[in-house]
Amino acid sequence: MALLSWPELGEAGPWRWVLVAGVALLVLLGVGFGAWSWYTVAQSRGLEAVAEAGALAQDALAPEGTAAQREAAIKKLEEVIARYPSNRLVPEAAYHLGNLRYQAKAYEAARGAYTLALAKGAGSTLAPLCRLGIGYTWEAEGKYGEALAAYREALTRLQSTDFLYEETLMGLARAEELSGKLVEARETYRRILRELPKTRRVDDIRGRLASLESRSR
Repeated sequence: MALLSWPELGEAGPWRWVLVAGVALLVLLGVGFGAWSWYTVAQSRGLEAVAEAGALAQDALAPEGTAAQREAAIKKLEEVIARYPSNRLVPEAAYHLGNLRYQAKAYEAARGAYTLALAKGAGSTLAPLCRLGIGYTWEAEGKYGEALAAYREALTRLQSTDFLYEETLMGLARAEELSGKLVEARETYRRILRELPKTRRVDDIRGRLASLESRSR
């Protein structure tokens, strides 16, 4: 359908303003479609870039990964996150970045990456991993009070059936033990045995309990 020219609109009587509004709406729809198309293309490019960076991260984190691969992956992930900050896979990219920085013993930077992943909306599977990672970074720095707080915070968001529940409890018990809170550590180890009787760490936990008992005598 051909659009009326502006002179024709002026001769269209009372309906001219409706026609003007219609033209304006079509223009806005065109702009909106163009913006949506641009957004879709940007998201697609971002997804490809994040996927590529994620593959580099996986290779770098593998047992045979090298320091050079790690540095290349870190650089790529940083570039992707900076270029596509609103991409829906940025939380995954930030998590990979945190793991690589942790591997490089850059614990504060790793913590920042895990925190970024949470801030960017890490999902129900990724978020617990990030919270656990934050606890690991504090523990690796020997800051056991902060590690305790991180593990406790992570536990408030987990159920006993969640796949990271046991790992988070182990982190809590370990941090309690390392910070000299032996009574609390014993109770946390017992809690694991009580709530997760089929854990594969039964022997290890019983060994830790025996060691703690001997130290308290």
